[in-house]
Formats: sequence, C-alpha cells, structure tokens
Amino acid sequence: LLQLQPPARAAPLTPRGPAACYGTSITSAKIQVNGVHLHYQQTGEGSHAVLLLPGMLGSGQTDFGPQLKSMNKQLFTVVAWDPRGYGKSIPPSRDFPPDFFERDAKDAVDLMQALKFKKFSLLGWSDGGITALIAAARYPNLIHKLVVWGANASVTQEDVRIYSGIRDVSKWSEKVRKPLEELYGHKYFADTCEAWVDGISCFAENSDGNICQQWLPDIRCPTFIIHGEKDPLVPQAHAEYIHKHIKGSRLLLMPEGKHNLHLRFAKDFNREVENFLR
Repeated sequence: LLQLQPPARAAPLTPRGPAACYGTSITSAKIQVNGVHLHYQQTGEGSHAVLLLPGMLGSGQTDFGPQLKSMNKQLFTVVAWDPRGYGKSIPPSRDFPPDFFERDAKDAVDLMQALKFKKFSLLGWSDGGITALIAAARYPNLIHKLVVWGANASVTQEDVRIYSGIRDVSKWSEKVRKPLEELYGHKYFADTCEAWVDGISCFAENSDGNICQQWLPDIRCPTFIIHGEKDPLVPQAHAEYIHKHIKGSRLLLMPEGKHNLHLRFAKDFNREVENFLR
C-alpha cells in the first residue's frame, strides 16, 4: 500500500499504516431521545467515551472544533451534542423552563445510553458545565470522570448585571456573533439569547441564587474544574465554590484564560484534560 501512494501522501502514515487513519473522521447524525431528535457529532475509536456539552446557544460545531479535531482518537470516542432547541436539534425551539438544566442533563445521559455507551465522561462548558454537574450527581453509576469550565452553581446579582450586558446580540463582537447568526439566522439567535437571559436570571430569585448547589456534594466521580482568570462572564468565585463543594476535586486556574479558554488555548486545554481522563 505504501509503495502505491505518492511519497507526499506516505509521509504522515504511522507505523500502523493506513489503518491509523481509521476512526478520525467526524460523523454527524440524529437520534430520537425523550421525544425529540437530538443531533450529535462523533469521532474516535477509543474505549473511553467522552461527551462534550456546549454552552448557551452552542452546538458541537460552534463550541468544540479543536476538541473534535485534535483529542486523542485512539484513547477516546468523542461525542459532541446539540441540546434540544440548539444547533441542529431544532425543532423544538429552545425554551427555558425552571428545570431546563435538569432536562438537558437527562437528555444528555439518555443520548449516550441510546448510543450504547455504558459509562462515559463529561466535558461541560459554561451552561454545559452546569448540565454536567447535575448529570454527574444524578447519574453517578454512568459517569466516569467530570471536567467543567466557565460554570456556576448559583446566580448572583452581579451575574444578572453581566447577563444583561450580553442580552442584545448586536453588541456582541463579530467573531463570536457571526457563527451563531449563520447557524440560527438573526431572529432566532437574538430571540433565544433574550429568552436565555430571562431564564437564567430567574435563578437569582432562589435562596442563595441556587441553580445546582445542592447537587455538588453528591458528585463522587473524579472532577477537574478549569477557570480562566480573565473570564468576563463567570467570576472566579463560582469555580472556587464548585471546587470547595465537590470532594476531592481539582481546580486549575489559567492566568490568561477567558470564557472560551478551550478554544483560545486549545492545545494546553486538550493536554490537561487528556491527562486527567487517562
């Protein structure tokens, strides 16, 4: 086989030969879960299954490009999902009832079970991190390890002010806005962002602004919390609270990291996460 290929093509092949390329493509599909058709992307052939959970308005495509492309495909089978009403998991339209994080947690776990993964790890960003915390607490026998970043277990009045600042999507930077506008169209994007701000801000009315504080002590799996010290959306106190209330958890602060640290510092992020998951 190697002799039949031109030299330029032969160079990247590993000693395993052409089979090394197997399992590196990214497949895209939908599967029915809890009455909705959920879209997901899958790559890799490893025995350790990992689910990537996107943030507000996010999808596998918009939120996890460097992870789908570069995470170790021999060690991991990587799945990135679009929660209901996000990405290509439309219909239904996205809504934000008081239990939307619990609903996402059940959808995420049921999706992985529908895909026949008996046990898996969760990598949750932002809203996806909150979803992952709830899933790890509620379904302890299914979750192997947990990584969260940019997540919070409560909503303070300061957080409500921050959310109000992103309510109008026309004020977002073009770099962040454009891929979401292309995915959704301007109206759905703008309306859903406003609905999210209203939905998440409601938690501030709970005692201590609680979203999922009561679940944290129930998380038994190894947990890795990453936080960007320059995150403009989620103050560091949230990461410290989660770390303090999950027994045995590990906290990594990235001095130059912002909210999207897994995209901006993808190589460092992937390395840290892979080492933790091994």
